Amino acid sequence: MRIPWDVPQPQLSDDVHPALADAARAASAAYGRARALHTRLELREEVADGADGTPTMRVDRIVEDAILESIHRNRVNLLSEEAGFVDNGSSITLVIDPVDGSANAAFGVPLSCFAGALVEDGTAKEALTTWFDTGRAWHALAGVPTSFRTTGRTTLDGASVCLMRPKTGTQDAWLRIANRADRIRVLCTTCLETMLVAEGTVDAFIDPGSDTHRIMDLATALVTVPAAGGVLVDLHGRPFTFEPDLTHRWSGVAAATPQLAEELIATVLG
Repeated sequence: MRIPWDVPQPQLSDDVHPALADAARAASAAYGRARALHTRLELREEVADGADGTPTMRVDRIVEDAILESIHRNRVNLLSEEAGFVDNGSSITLVIDPVDGSANAAFGVPLSCFAGALVEDGTAKEALTTWFDTGRAWHALAGVPTSFRTTGRTTLDGASVCLMRPKTGTQDAWLRIANRADRIRVLCTTCLETMLVAEGTVDAFIDPGSDTHRIMDLATALVTVPAAGGVLVDLHGRPFTFEPDLTHRWSGVAAATPQLAEELIATVLG
């Protein structure tokens, strides 16, 4: 069975960098074509291994192929989980997760997105996240306050928290967070969940120690969450780097305030 719903074009402002905007539009259009042409099981089929060493679903491949065409059109570099580093000799690199929430995207769960950060000389300057099924977009420039803000919550007790699903070795930490928070959500799309932190829909998102995140999972939040008044840190204080080596992993913590991030980390670490 195919997914019958159309994928809208993202709602982008005029100040988005042209290369970033083109990549986002290409991603949405490709995902829409993929849903029209392939069944849910075909979209989820593993067709290759990505540059990060994890399996590549057909939906990932289709969307990333469209982004690669966009990258070459705009003559910028690319760092992506599937293709790895693509060098077009530019000072600008787009660090992109073509489809964050791939399993959601393949089965039609309306919780998946494109996420891209514009990096120049090793520093993230701009970020764009677009929600495939709604066309909503979050755009931010480093150091420039956004029109949307975090909740400002400073304490875990009573908070609304998005969590990665429990994995081996993280169950106890997961429950420590869940037992203190007021609401827990597991949406299976880090890039979208961190945007919900930035806009004040939830108070925090955390990976409670599984070290699942690659840099493209966190690149947009690295710009957008601080611009909205929040913080993005690693559970163990490791710095985020934009190296082509995709073996690097982190446990990201996005929170409305530094105080909430510190309490989340202390709770996870026991």
